[in-house]
Amino acid sequence: MANLAPSAGNLQARDFIVIKDPDTKKALARAAYDEEFVRTAPVVIVVCANLRRIEHYGDRGRTLYCIQDSSAAIENMILFLHSKGIGSVWVGAFDEAAVRILLHIPEEARPVAMIPMGRPAEKGTRSSKIPSDRIVHKEKW
Repeated sequence: MANLAPSAGNLQARDFIVIKDPDTKKALARAAYDEEFVRTAPVVIVVCANLRRIEHYGDRGRTLYCIQDSSAAIENMILFLHSKGIGSVWVGAFDEAAVRILLHIPEEARPVAMIPMGRPAEKGTRSSKIPSDRIVHKEKW
């Protein structure tokens, strides 16, 4: 489902690393500033932007399009998991260099997010959102 998301030029400039190993998840949790749910999730997927696959678009491809491609894939993944009753969370706060080393991520890729997933232990609460009339602008800002 994740890779069915749209991508710039259909280049699909994203890669996915699936982690189940307890020691690797423990190290990822440390890299995510000690977020315990990263360690305890049955599966963690690290989504990487593929800088080589997007190089056709030059600097904008490497600095923006591959991040957008990865983000669209992440959102698809999270929505699919939710539809199946599987909980997940988008983790963007982590030591990128540590994750790169831990997972042997090559220089032509950049870790963008970790997605820990599993059956929710409890029912979550919905966070409040800014009302639409404060964030939707018509014709101009």
